[in-house]
Amino acid sequence: MKNKMIQRVSYALGAFGHDTFYVTLSTYFMVFVTSEMFAGTDKATTARMIATVTSLVVGIRLIEIVFDPLIGGIIDNTRTKYGKFKPWLVIGGLVSSFLLIFLFTNFFGLATHNTTLFIILFTIVFVLLDSFYSFKDIAFWSMIPALSTETKEREKFATFARFGSSLGANGTTLVVVPIVTFFTYLVTAHHVEGASGWFWFGVITAVISGGTAIITALGTKEVDTAIRQQNEKASIKDVFKAIAQNDQLMWLALSYIAYAIANVATTAVLFYFFKYVLGQPTQFWIVGLVAALLGLVAVPLFPALTRLISRRYVYIGGIAMMISSYFFFSIAGTSLPIVIVGLVLFYFPQQLIFLSALMTITDSVEYGQWKNGIRNEAVTLSIRPLLDKIAGALSNGIVGFVAIAAGMTGNASAADITNHGIMTFKAYAFYVPAALMFFSAIIFAWKITLTEKKHAQIVKELENKLASHEELASELEDDFIIPQH
Repeated sequence: MKNKMIQRVSYALGAFGHDTFYVTLSTYFMVFVTSEMFAGTDKATTARMIATVTSLVVGIRLIEIVFDPLIGGIIDNTRTKYGKFKPWLVIGGLVSSFLLIFLFTNFFGLATHNTTLFIILFTIVFVLLDSFYSFKDIAFWSMIPALSTETKEREKFATFARFGSSLGANGTTLVVVPIVTFFTYLVTAHHVEGASGWFWFGVITAVISGGTAIITALGTKEVDTAIRQQNEKASIKDVFKAIAQNDQLMWLALSYIAYAIANVATTAVLFYFFKYVLGQPTQFWIVGLVAALLGLVAVPLFPALTRLISRRYVYIGGIAMMISSYFFFSIAGTSLPIVIVGLVLFYFPQQLIFLSALMTITDSVEYGQWKNGIRNEAVTLSIRPLLDKIAGALSNGIVGFVAIAAGMTGNASAADITNHGIMTFKAYAFYVPAALMFFSAIIFAWKITLTEKKHAQIVKELENKLASHEELASELEDDFIIPQH
């Protein structure tokens, strides 16, 4: 029991650092880009460079998404004494963390003085960062089926991980403004969110992300079972075949991507909501506090809720609650209490939805093995990081687009934002996401049939089948034994 707890805590710490990195890259990096990276240039140049960086980030991340299943295939084909996941977890974690630091700079002044060279170097750094991050992301979340074949034990690992994720992502939201302001003050003696503060925020994130990746690698252990040993090396063709022929995986992917895009479309611009619509940027810490506290409550509830009503209804009910939050955001005006009500409805179900999706994807490993005869752990689990990467890429794009379209760039204040700008902001931050979430719930309710009960039946059937094969092989071996005289 002690050993299991060490593994769960180690995995949770890895998730803490992983989501700290994710929310920093997907949300706060673009806040830095729109506010400080091109400080000192004229308004037209700033808008042009923000648009350029936004396009590069979105384009690079979307192009590299094509390679995520191949990365999953590489990981599945890895054979080392440390396991298949740990080497990629550590290498990907350390390299991507180191490169993150460079993103929170103006590249030694090139961003404002030599834009051509800046674009070249930025592209190289971001491509490398996103590639190594993909290896880490896929390796980390693909470990769950390797840590246990039992649904309930997997739920415990996933619950611990999501607990860590919640603290990492929401804790980052809670402290980002204080950290940036504090370090800016140390360097400039001004109480603002300046470039120097953003740099040290990037350094802190990098240390946490890289360090926790090492902790996870040292504190977890893969288990070898008969089911896992049926894990043949996969060709490129096999990789995409494994995905395409797993209908539950594909329908879940469609449902989850709609939810994920909607979720990041809102979360990515909440800082702008507080700064430019409410006119209260110093109160943004409330978002992190609300999200963190609700995460602490929601995550431990997941196992009990799935026993009571199954993860199917947890997923659908959670999305319904998030949709209701948009009503309060839309009517809030400048009322902080109404916004807080919206934040509660928005953040409470997030962890429950994620865990429901993650466990369904995790169980689809055995579903795919049962249906197609081939077990692909990393390939199957690469789908969830792939989907989040798509959402993260679009998050970067949404922040840049909304900031420019609504006039929320540079030194602009709430008083500078027009009614048209506010309506533009609300359309992309609230109305479109609500429609996407409704679509997500419909698909999940209509097409997802892989329940906890069905997965248990599949695992039992696989175990019986493999046991029969082993018994037959043993009998055949005995038949060919040459008698000794």
